[in-house]
Amino acid sequence: MKRYDKLIFVSNSDTCRGPMAEAILKSKYLLEELEIESKGLIVLFPEPVNPKTEAVLQANELTLEDHASAELLQSDFQTRNLILTMTKAQEQKIRKEFENPVNLHLLTEYVGDSGDIVNPVGGSLEDYDRCFHEMEAIITKLVIELNEEELLC
Repeated sequence: MKRYDKLIFVSNSDTCRGPMAEAILKSKYLLEELEIESKGLIVLFPEPVNPKTEAVLQANELTLEDHASAELLQSDFQTRNLILTMTKAQEQKIRKEFENPVNLHLLTEYVGDSGDIVNPVGGSLEDYDRCFHEMEAIITKLVIELNEEELLC
């Protein structure tokens, strides 16, 4: 029996790191079907993925061109949802502002690492590419973690 039905990556505006993580994970092989999406903490209206994010995704044969940013909601905190943040500050903000935020973790800590995933917004295309490759390494560890959890359930 699988542990989670949905995984939500949380970033600030849901236009860069969260969607990038979503695209990377969707390209990987998971033992069990898992709904994968991203959401933001500050989303005033739906926006597409940042153009530099989309350029880096396309350079790596991925895309999220139909993505529209969405806000993280209280209803996202279900016992069968895994919520992963990009920074410790985001995790702390969620713990402060949401009631009983179950299955909430910092992405890097969830895979046994530490530290925040640096936000490339406002930086060069190389900064976005660096973020992509850092995220890809972390997502690879996440895939191993999720697949091992499925084997143990």
